[in-house]
Amino acid sequence: MTSPESVNSSIADRIFQIKQEIPPQVKLIAVSKYATVEAMREAYSAGIRDFGESRVQEAIAKKQQLQNLADITWHMIGTLQSNKARQALLNFDWIHAVDRLSLAQQLDRLILETNKQIKICLQVKPAHDPRKFGWSEQELIADLPALDACPNLQIMGLMTILPQGLDKSQSLNLFKKVADLKARLQLGQWQSLKNLRELSMGMSMDYDSAIASGATMIRVGSKIFG
Repeated sequence: MTSPESVNSSIADRIFQIKQEIPPQVKLIAVSKYATVEAMREAYSAGIRDFGESRVQEAIAKKQQLQNLADITWHMIGTLQSNKARQALLNFDWIHAVDRLSLAQQLDRLILETNKQIKICLQVKPAHDPRKFGWSEQELIADLPALDACPNLQIMGLMTILPQGLDKSQSLNLFKKVADLKARLQLGQWQSLKNLRELSMGMSMDYDSAIASGATMIRVGSKIFG
C-alpha cells in the first residue's frame, strides 16, 4: 500500500524530513530492498550514501547498475544463508544480521581466504520471538569464547529487530535492553568486542524510540521510498 507521504512528497523531501528528526551522528541507512535503481539514484542525489539490501543477488544486480556511484556503502540487513556468505562478503561493506555462531565462524574463515574485510553486527533478540533470528542475551554470552576465537571478524556492534505489535513504551524498554547489553559487553575483556560501538536498531515506525535508547544506525525503508 502506498503511504500518504509517498503520494504527497518526493524521496528527497522525505529524506530531508527524516534528517531533521535525527541527530547528525546517527547514520541513516536507506532500506532499498523494494526500491528501484531509479529511486535509489534519487535518494543518492538527496545525500544518502548508505543503502540496505536483504537479498544478495538483487543487491549485486543493483550494485552493478550503480557502479558509477563509487562512494555508496552497502549494508546487508537481511538473514544471510550460509551458501550466500561468500558473495555477501565480496559485495557488501557491512553485514548487520550475523545471527548465529556458525555464520560468524564461516565469515571468519572466508575473510582469511579472500582477504576481504567487512564490518559486522551481531543480531540479538531482547524478547522471545520465534519469527526473529539472533542470539538471546544468554546465548550470546555463552558464545563469546567462540567468537573471541574468530580473529578476522570486525564486530562493530549489535543489531536488533523488535517483535511486531509493540506500543512505544514496550519498544523503548526493549531497545534500552539492547543498549544495556552493549554497554556491559564493552566492559568485558573480550578481544573480539574491542570495537563494539554501534547499535543498529530502529526502522520506519520506531526509529525515534531506537534513537532515544542509543541507536547509532537506523534502517529506514518505507518512510523514504513509500
